[in-house]
Amino acid sequence: AGYLSRILAKLADAGLIERERSAADARRQVVALTKRGRAAFGELDQHTVEQIRGLLEKLMPADRRTLLAAMRTISGLLGDGPQSRSVVLREPHPGELGWVVARNGAVYAEEFGWDETYEALVARIVADFVEGRDPKRERAWIAEVDGEPAGCVFCVRASGRADARVAKLRLLLVDPRFRGLGIGGRLVDEVLGYARRVGYRRITLWTNDVLSDARRIYQRAGFELVKEEPHTSFGKELVGQDWARDL
Repeated sequence: AGYLSRILAKLADAGLIERERSAADARRQVVALTKRGRAAFGELDQHTVEQIRGLLEKLMPADRRTLLAAMRTISGLLGDGPQSRSVVLREPHPGELGWVVARNGAVYAEEFGWDETYEALVARIVADFVEGRDPKRERAWIAEVDGEPAGCVFCVRASGRADARVAKLRLLLVDPRFRGLGIGGRLVDEVLGYARRVGYRRITLWTNDVLSDARRIYQRAGFELVKEEPHTSFGKELVGQDWARDL
């Protein structure tokens, strides 16, 4: 209290603040900046902005996003309460299709022990999408949380079908660090809305029975199990499942 009193006295002597007793409590003082104080604060604030800009200008955009995510993590861990997370669904930025391949390979290896052949499959799906995409009827989404990629999904025309009104949902993924935010459901809903708008009348997907979290999302979105059969893929014995729903 004594230290604060001395600081306030010096600021008052310099004409930067003015003090008066509180009308509600005579033991308290109301402190406010004077016109001169506001000018001094503005100058200091501008110097701070310029200093921070100088630090950030040295970083590439991806490094700035990493820095921002790290600051939010620190704030969330040391803050007084949970921090709100900003979730945005958008088209992939340059380099993020590579993120789709890498994160699919890493997540499924870590959680289910799938080998590198699954990552190779994802790479082929992404390459086929880029090379043969119909921009009017096929699209990919990245879910971004606080400036960082957190999930993905693709909507493409079902291959091998004469009926052009059938779509296929592919490569739904939510990074484990961002689960619990409802991202998976939002991505699936986004695909369904898009598929309706561009004229599809039915949508299908293929998954495996071990992916229980994804299956629950599909069921909540109205998909029904059409067929399942065992297969050996990705270094594992699996049961593949075909799901579908009308739009």
